[in-house]
Amino acid sequence: MFDFLVATLTIAGIYGLMALGLNLQAGVSGLLNFGHIAFAGIGAYGTGIAIQAGWSPAAGAACGVLAAMLLGAGIARLGRQLGSDYWGIATLAIAEILRTIATNEDWLTGGANGIAGLPSLFDGLERPFSALAFLAVVLAVLAVFALLARRLANGRFGRALRLMREEPQLAVCMGYDLRQLKSHAIMAGAAVTALGGSLYAHYMSFAGPDYMVASETFLLWTMVMIGGLGNTAGVLVGVVLVQAAYALVPFAKDYFHFSSDLAGALRLGLIGAILLACLLWRSQGLVPEKLRKIP
Repeated sequence: MFDFLVATLTIAGIYGLMALGLNLQAGVSGLLNFGHIAFAGIGAYGTGIAIQAGWSPAAGAACGVLAAMLLGAGIARLGRQLGSDYWGIATLAIAEILRTIATNEDWLTGGANGIAGLPSLFDGLERPFSALAFLAVVLAVLAVFALLARRLANGRFGRALRLMREEPQLAVCMGYDLRQLKSHAIMAGAAVTALGGSLYAHYMSFAGPDYMVASETFLLWTMVMIGGLGNTAGVLVGVVLVQAAYALVPFAKDYFHFSSDLAGALRLGLIGAILLACLLWRSQGLVPEKLRKIP
């Protein structure tokens, strides 16, 4: 039970980082990114490839973050020529292209088998201290980036992003460069998400193409929408609620003695029911974004 709780909290913390990155793009900036999980995959693969080359975990994480930011810059440049809805579809296509490349390029990514045998950050410690130390690192990184995201969203840059989201023409009239704002928002969100992907690779000791499936992006969207788009605290609430629902299903499976297939369907149905309830009765999320109103 103790190991299960530690594992659940660790996964929740990693998904919290990814959700914070998505919230900066979708919640604060209003950018429809349906391929967001690609940044996490790039972070995981950057870490795996760097460690295979003999680099340190810190250098591997830095490589993953840098590669994700470069990808974010390219996606932002693509968005200059597309409307928001078409751009969202294009991001989904880019993520699928990257997943296909990762699945087929055996010489670099290990192909469908991925990159296995990645070291944990605390292999020298005995269990459960290694798991607790990793959890402490994840929660510390999450707390730091949550505070940074909140400060960023409430600062001048965040106000500019919200103005771009709500009144883009007014933002242009006030002298803001919308292309630059979008690029900075996407690259910042990509960096945070790639760091989450790097930690996930260390935790699972593996980096593979399954990290970039589209369902992972929509899981992050579910977390953000349930918690509250544009609100850092709301995003964390959404992550906790979704992960709690995921964690409760195995207990229900053991108690009621139903099959694993039914447990998977129940898990998806439970998350869907929570999302539907929020959309019907709390359309802005459980912790909605608070905007200052001009009197």
